[in-house]
Amino acid sequence: MANTQTNQESLTRRIATSSLALRSGDVAPELMAYTKSCIADAIGIGFASHYYDFAERTVAGVRTLASPGAGVVIGLEDTLAPRDAALLNGTLVHGLDFDDTHLASVVHCSASALPTALALASERTVSGTDLLLACIIATEVDARLGSAAGGTFQQLGFHPTGVVGIFGATVAAVRLLGGTVDEAVRAQGIALSMAGGSMAFLDTGTWTKRLHPGWAAQSALAAAKLALAGFEAPPEAYAGRYGFYALFTQNANNVNNVDWSSAYQEFAMESVAIKPYPICHFNHAPVDAALHLRAKHGLRSEHIESITIGLHERQFAVVVEPVARKQRPESEYEAKFSVAYAVATALVRGQLGLRELELESRTDEAILALTPRIHCVHDDRSNYPQTFSGGVSIKMRDGTVYEHFDAVNRGAEGRLLSEGDVKTKFVQNCRLVLSETRTEAVWEAIMDVDKQDDCSALLEALKGLGDPISTADRNNAVSRSATC
Repeated sequence: MANTQTNQESLTRRIATSSLALRSGDVAPELMAYTKSCIADAIGIGFASHYYDFAERTVAGVRTLASPGAGVVIGLEDTLAPRDAALLNGTLVHGLDFDDTHLASVVHCSASALPTALALASERTVSGTDLLLACIIATEVDARLGSAAGGTFQQLGFHPTGVVGIFGATVAAVRLLGGTVDEAVRAQGIALSMAGGSMAFLDTGTWTKRLHPGWAAQSALAAAKLALAGFEAPPEAYAGRYGFYALFTQNANNVNNVDWSSAYQEFAMESVAIKPYPICHFNHAPVDAALHLRAKHGLRSEHIESITIGLHERQFAVVVEPVARKQRPESEYEAKFSVAYAVATALVRGQLGLRELELESRTDEAILALTPRIHCVHDDRSNYPQTFSGGVSIKMRDGTVYEHFDAVNRGAEGRLLSEGDVKTKFVQNCRLVLSETRTEAVWEAIMDVDKQDDCSALLEALKGLGDPISTADRNNAVSRSATC
């Protein structure tokens, strides 16, 4: 699709105009297929989250607020108001921190895009193709807005998915609602007053980050519907003294870094990385490096003298500091954001899946004996934030040193997971709570969605958990998670 807008138009209007003009013929079949892979990945994680306590508590809390409606929630038999379904689905998809990431923006795009689209598909006729296009549009907006910040959101204490995710979801919602360019402009202005998301969860490993994409999706629905009702809002969401970049990056000039001229020509969805491990994406390259050296040289943790992990220094606040707490994470969620724990666990256990985040692993003396021997340094080879590079240098007690560095983390552009890898991950996640037959039915519903005039088959496939699966099947799924 040719992007014929001029830079004299406001960024808000340029985003609205080109996003509403996108058609399926503008998108290569391969990208539509990859978008389905991202949707399948998100839905699989949404089901897996029901295995964990946070999901039950979140559902219980939202039920006390919820209104009746047609909104389908992954894994629930009953339906809720679409806005409440969006909140829950976003929380379920992001809850295990296993969902996809656009690397340069550090935004978990599918976690707010898909819940928004599913909520609207629950209340109106949305074709499968339009569902995919909504996710592509939301990703395009999120990725380009987030990338322009240059990694400053997290430095200032903001979670990128929380502060950026609402904008892509809002534009996608306006499109699915059949809105106009003017309405999409107003909706973005409304969204500006709803954006937010603190990184305070890092200090204690608590749950608030899990809510951020669900809140973005819920708020996007509100912004879009208010705009279509004629609610007035600032016509420029991103520029100016009180615009998005002034508020969330403390530099209004960052709006000039937004590359919208190539939007929908070079698609951001092509740079979305599906995760092979259920941990913070910053930890993936060091874990892969550690597993590579362990397998290649037969390393045993008791023979290791010390480990040096190389990352970009701007990643330290998320996965390295505070050092003492990262060495002994107190919760499953805190463990996800510790590169020392992740690398130590990979070297001791030879894998890093959901089981390796549970209490039995977090209290494993072999792992805890290794984490104090790990220290992190800034690595000049890092491509952050374009890719989440990383590596390890392992010094053995006999003085031998083994090193490995990955410039591009597995799952990122150039090293994308195959559809087979994605399905393996999907199956392992779903099998925590679903039968084998039901898991396959959900996968088929997702893969067929672009052939459907509406999303009713997909939505029906998402309802409920079905008959309880055996403990043996569930334990097998946990132990095999993240082996793609």
